[in-house]
Amino acid sequence: MSVIVCRPEQVTHPYYVEGLGVNIRSSQELCYAIYHHPMLFLDKFGEQNIIDFIRDELGMGFVAARMEQRVKTGEKPEDLMLLFMQECDYYTGAELNRLRQTLASFRRMTPLEYAKAKTDYLVQFKQYGKAIAGYEAILEAADDKKDDLLIGKVWNNLGTCYARIFQFGKAMDSYEKAYTRKKDLKALEKMYHLTRLSPDVELKDRYRSLISQQLKEQWDKDFDQAGERAAQSRELKKLEALFQKDSLRRAEAAANLVEEWKQEYRAMG
Repeated sequence: MSVIVCRPEQVTHPYYVEGLGVNIRSSQELCYAIYHHPMLFLDKFGEQNIIDFIRDELGMGFVAARMEQRVKTGEKPEDLMLLFMQECDYYTGAELNRLRQTLASFRRMTPLEYAKAKTDYLVQFKQYGKAIAGYEAILEAADDKKDDLLIGKVWNNLGTCYARIFQFGKAMDSYEKAYTRKKDLKALEKMYHLTRLSPDVELKDRYRSLISQQLKEQWDKDFDQAGERAAQSRELKKLEALFQKDSLRRAEAAANLVEEWKQEYRAMG
């Protein structure tokens, strides 16, 4: 994610947004990040660290004081967020109204729907380890009898997280549970694709019998096309260059590449 380039302010200690992986160095950048990713800020806005940043780094002491006073009176974080946005005067009234409507839609969600939406954001920014923990917490808190559709969606997204960190067995189990809840053909397709990705993963007979020859041919075609697109990815280009090296240099480069992947994987947690 890239933050819009704007006039920098005299910020000594930038405000780090973990979900985006960026340092905020101006009021305009903070407004931009809030406007485009309000879910990442909603529960944090009004906490002392962001108020301190607004007062000490952005030089907006009056706004920070108003925020602190409103925190004491129990004002909602979204109202504090809108107060800051209005004082910065970076977005138009119409744009702030759209943001207000977005924030209101969050508050209309049930607690589990809101938790899922927040966790979905982690997936968007490839924080798969944290997302897995988030989805598992939702499943523990959910009511099996009342939240069938929601649980199906959570199992599906959990399967996607496991697949992206190459835990295909757990991914298959999650997609099976998603299909049991939703009877969604997309979940069945993902289960089939997992068998193409890993020979150690098998599709159970009761699911295999649901796949027509026409579906199988279409899914094979989609899988192969996705593989062709992936062949242009950065990682596979690295591998291609790796195998063009002589054996000694190849071993050294392979070790470096594996270490890089390990670091990326650790960062997911």
